Amino acid sequence: MSAFSLEVSDRVGVITFDLLGGSVNKFNRAVKDEFSALAERVENDDSIGALVLISGKADGFIAGADIEEFLTLKGTADAERLSREGQLMLDRLERMRTPVIAAVHGACLGGGLEVALACRYRIASDSPRTVFALPEVMLGLLPGAGGTQRLPRLVGLAEALPMMLEGRNVRAKKALQIGLVDEMVHPSILREVAVKRAREIAAGKREGGKHGGGLQRMLLDGNPAGRSLVFGKAHRAVMAKTRGHYPAPLAILDVVRTGFDRGKEHGLREEARMFGELSATDVSKQLIFLFFATTALKKESGVAGEAPPSLPVKKLAVLGTGFMGAGIASIAAPLGTVIRFKDTDHDRVRKGLKGVRDVLGEKVKRRRMTPAELENTMALVGGTVDYSGFHTVDLVIEAVFEELGVKHEVIREMEPHLPAHAVIASNTSTIPIADIASASRRPERVVGMHFFSPVHKMPLLEVIAPPGADREAVTTAVAYGKALGKTVIVVDDAPGFYVNRILAPYINEAGRLLDEGAPIDAIDSALVDFGFPVGPITLLDEVGLDIAGKSGRIMLEAFGDRLAPSQTLLAVQSAGRLGRKGKKGFYTYDEQGKKGDVDATVYAHTPSGSTRSEISRSEIQERTVYAMLNEAARCLEDGIIRSPRDGDVGAVFGIGFPPFRGGPFRYADAIGVVELVRKLEELDARFSGRFTPADLLVQMARRGGERFYER
Repeated sequence: MSAFSLEVSDRVGVITFDLLGGSVNKFNRAVKDEFSALAERVENDDSIGALVLISGKADGFIAGADIEEFLTLKGTADAERLSREGQLMLDRLERMRTPVIAAVHGACLGGGLEVALACRYRIASDSPRTVFALPEVMLGLLPGAGGTQRLPRLVGLAEALPMMLEGRNVRAKKALQIGLVDEMVHPSILREVAVKRAREIAAGKREGGKHGGGLQRMLLDGNPAGRSLVFGKAHRAVMAKTRGHYPAPLAILDVVRTGFDRGKEHGLREEARMFGELSATDVSKQLIFLFFATTALKKESGVAGEAPPSLPVKKLAVLGTGFMGAGIASIAAPLGTVIRFKDTDHDRVRKGLKGVRDVLGEKVKRRRMTPAELENTMALVGGTVDYSGFHTVDLVIEAVFEELGVKHEVIREMEPHLPAHAVIASNTSTIPIADIASASRRPERVVGMHFFSPVHKMPLLEVIAPPGADREAVTTAVAYGKALGKTVIVVDDAPGFYVNRILAPYINEAGRLLDEGAPIDAIDSALVDFGFPVGPITLLDEVGLDIAGKSGRIMLEAFGDRLAPSQTLLAVQSAGRLGRKGKKGFYTYDEQGKKGDVDATVYAHTPSGSTRSEISRSEIQERTVYAMLNEAARCLEDGIIRSPRDGDVGAVFGIGFPPFRGGPFRYADAIGVVELVRKLEELDARFSGRFTPADLLVQMARRGGERFYER
């Protein structure tokens, strides 16, 4: 079926890209063949003097390549050939007799941006939906259709490298400032202006794509010494951020440098070669797995079989205006949701409203929201100390103190004020939802919505479905979580649910290493080297030692000594250290809460005192990580998660399990279940009861080393 249509009027052809059957435009084999045939037809039609390329989608230009095709690649040669084909197609576009003007509205990503870069002139709509990015690095790849060569030449190294190395988004206004686009107009006149510019360029009355960049760009990009400075700085930043775990950013630097040092043609050949090599890396395979896993979750309702429609959430109540409640309100209000924001006194409500404004204020600073939009959004959030307005809410998210008695009291107070259809969701991080729902008159309408801190940054949401939960309540929580932009996994009801349950043995083992005398910074450094964004001790300080203590007690009561906190963790919590929020934890903090060095006085609370022991990095990593892998297998065995896929997504997006390792189950496959069980048994012989292999792992090992995923 045709993806392109061509209309010609007064020697200007308008090509509209509108891929049937999809919400976005993307390039697959058939689309590329059709595009090439259309380009050849236009090239041979003298009645056409210029072209405009525009999208037929309401809010997207071109989303890039069809990632599904990557799964069909047989090896590096296949991938290199795919890249080279894309390069040749866009080389032809760039050299066409008829100048091509890209009229961009909405997302212009990956191969879509590479198409725009090959055009003679680029016009962007000034819509907030219009963004430009080369996100291939997020899949462990590099731009493979000439992007590594065209982008730096157009906007300069200083602007191009962050876009490629970090997959950074650039909005239309910034794109205009850096020369990525030539013009910015209102969406309503985008086509009209693009046609006019096409006619002007064809007549030689206007040029496109000519950007100077000034003296600084000439000094940096225009000579080997300046480029060496830029590449050296970028290389150091990449290594500091990735610790060498991700090959794609380093490959991007090498390919861009080749193009500058040896010319564009050499750069293109190196781009294709490295695209092929990167496609075969395990890192790319794991990142692509995560891409497909999260994409699949977006399409799932959260319940088995035919799902009932979810309730539209037009009005939301948030109970508790603390850090979590304010975070939830700050992501709900921009959707246009009317919010009743309740706490016990006016001072708390005032602080909560300030917290919402602070989060939205960051959007204004980054130009993702205008000051007027901020005020309009805040107008949707109404603070209250009573239950006025609750009679019309569709969903209540309870984010009060993490104590069962408090949650019961709130539910009993609130329910008489709610409409019959309302869903009640608890943001508890560890307390079973069935226990919370026992105080409700309608326990089947009570579910869990476990957000992660900070809410506006963390991508995961656990929706907890207790036994007997109304299917509509579950689908409503899932649908609204997706509307909030979260990756949602549905988990069964048990203490700690999934993410916090697998986090508990990881944190506890770090605490036992402290008991044995391991230095705080050595533990954190070992796990950051493994790939976690922060170490477990830093994480404790960030979460808050009081919250960690409450969670630890719940896990101990539920699972016994296997998940008992270490002596050090209990002693530090008892000493009243709160972590960063109290400016006193395992690390020092200044008045603004900025982290400093290890607080050596904390060692007085450890069994080994100030005497520190040297424990190898590999042992630190194995003991903490293998404890987590083992608990993840137990969760799958117990039915807490529905699949290894959900477990991997939950760990990566909930606690920062290294994405390049794919998640606990993908990593277990990489180790091999037979080897994993052997290592767990060795550790259990040393630390009895803490590493007893999950029955599921033992059974898989006995059956010849089964895998969680097919190869």
